[in-house]
Amino acid sequence: MSRFRLQDLNPEQLRAARHDSGPLLILAGAGTGKTRTIVARISCLVSEGVPPSRILAVTFTNKAAREMKERIAGMVDSEQAREITASTFHALCVRILRADADRIGYKNNFSIFDEGDQTGLIKKVIARVTAQDEKVDPGLAKAMISKAKNNAWSPPPEDQSVLGAVYARYQRELKAMNAMDFDDLLGQSVRLLTENPDVRSKWQARFSHMMVDEFQDTNRLQLDLVGLLASGSPPNVCVVGDDDQSIYGWRGAEMSNILEFESHFPNPEIIRLEQNYRSTMPILATANRLIKNNPRRRVKNLWSSVRSGDPVHVVSMPDDKTEAEFVVGEAGAIRNAHNLPWEHFAVIYRMNAQSRLLEENLRRMKIPYRLVGGKSFFDRREVKDVLATISCLVNPQDDNALLRIINTPPRGIGPSTVEVALEISARDNKSLFDTLTAPEFADHTTRKTAEAIRRFAEDVAATRIYLLTPQANASALVMRFLTDSGYFDDLKRSCKTPEESLNREAGVREILNALAAHQSRRAGDLQDFLDELSLNREREEDKKDQAAGLTLITLHAAKGLEFPHVFLIGAEDGLLPHERSKTEGTVDEERRLFYVGITRAMKSLTITHCRQRLKFGSASHCRPSPFLREIEGEEVVSESYEQIAARPASAEEADAAFANLLAMLKEEP
Repeated sequence: MSRFRLQDLNPEQLRAARHDSGPLLILAGAGTGKTRTIVARISCLVSEGVPPSRILAVTFTNKAAREMKERIAGMVDSEQAREITASTFHALCVRILRADADRIGYKNNFSIFDEGDQTGLIKKVIARVTAQDEKVDPGLAKAMISKAKNNAWSPPPEDQSVLGAVYARYQRELKAMNAMDFDDLLGQSVRLLTENPDVRSKWQARFSHMMVDEFQDTNRLQLDLVGLLASGSPPNVCVVGDDDQSIYGWRGAEMSNILEFESHFPNPEIIRLEQNYRSTMPILATANRLIKNNPRRRVKNLWSSVRSGDPVHVVSMPDDKTEAEFVVGEAGAIRNAHNLPWEHFAVIYRMNAQSRLLEENLRRMKIPYRLVGGKSFFDRREVKDVLATISCLVNPQDDNALLRIINTPPRGIGPSTVEVALEISARDNKSLFDTLTAPEFADHTTRKTAEAIRRFAEDVAATRIYLLTPQANASALVMRFLTDSGYFDDLKRSCKTPEESLNREAGVREILNALAAHQSRRAGDLQDFLDELSLNREREEDKKDQAAGLTLITLHAAKGLEFPHVFLIGAEDGLLPHERSKTEGTVDEERRLFYVGITRAMKSLTITHCRQRLKFGSASHCRPSPFLREIEGEEVVSESYEQIAARPASAEEADAAFANLLAMLKEEP
């Protein structure tokens, strides 16, 4: 017997929970209780006599599936809860394929390749199908194969392109091993159900009611799978989503699935959840004004019974350094004024690289923090590459740095050459660089490799001469070295998506900005710069086990989360919306990304933008994001950092500042 109380629902949630049969589209705005509504609907179905074993709820992540199961267990009897299927798309596909994979040429005990297995096989395939002088990046090949499979593209004829040959051979070898990768799970399930009506009928009979969460994030294959599994006439398909939070177009999500739901499942009931239980009305009014500028959307208007609240603050900053200092200082002031834990605060940004200045200030102020959805800035691959490059240019005798960059990007100096050089350097007690560049080392390698070593050594020596010149612009010199070596092209090739490529290039820019800032304080002292960063990284290692603290997070990773106090930084044209979105026609998705950021805030929201931002060591002029004009209204207060700094501190602010100072003094050893 269901233990759920219908009186706990608002009128729209109640309509959704009681919907009898046929297609149902629940448009659930941010913070409107969509999971609660899905679980309430499941509870109602069970109480009305639908066998629990015939109810299927599909979501995207294992975490979401677990949370849904826990919520269901709290609303229906434990035995009934166990019979309900709540799983991810991929877990559902494994169940379907385990039963009938033999119908499409696989054994039912097929293996599932994880990312490591997949990469390993792709590397072997590349070695087999490419000529000696052909270079194919395994990461690029893996991304291409994944995109092709999710778009249901068959491998092209092998003689058309190298990547096509890799795809075709990879798929043949995968099949020969009776294995599937994660993308196959979805594609082969759709194929199985499409080609075998009896199998399709079996699974349609298995589930009489189907629910899909986060429907705006589905791709074409996932939509096809839902259509193939839907049973009943009309089909009992309930999908829940919010087109205003569709922010994953770059990885294959098709917003048209939710916008054109009626064309796939005719005559649905459409219910809008607009009452927000997360944010104050000033925050919601700001979000509503922004998102209405997207022309292609399902109209929704978020509202809250909490009518009062602080206005949204938009603050113009002179530069990104001041921005980071201001945000950390403001968070500290709010925390001390209201005796709050650091977990109540989040700083949200468009690009991962924006965390660097924030991390520096948080470490300096000894404020605990955590990065969600990404590595610490200083642990990122491209940052380590650039630091190794600087280290090698400053000191070519640094073997670790040289080993990292000698074939990043590929320079024609292969692993076997490096292995021989390492053996000789250990035997002769010499550095790896001196070993490689010694005239006699040419006897151990080919003429082509010897020429590649000579060019690399000359590039390092030439750049070092300029770097060691007084008043040299180290940031610009390192940038030129990286560009001339082909590093950025190689970095781009190794990225799975344009988004990853942009983030990694931004990471390079940020570390060069840090170098330029350090030089402005201590001109020419590059070793000191490297030492300072090494110490910072050691401090970070001590913090890795700490899960508590202020949250640093990108806009993409913030979706689905909420925080009482939010700082959304870098609201500048070219950053948010990103410059690339203007040429690719994806400004609407950038607006949705901003909307997601705004709707993470529960009690207070501060948005900042800079008039100047450091790029490659030089101050670059910035324009405010055009989105800031779209959110203007009574609930939004715009001011400059200079105005705030000139304003006399209130008694409350003075008390908070004093309390902050006392806390810092107590923490000193």
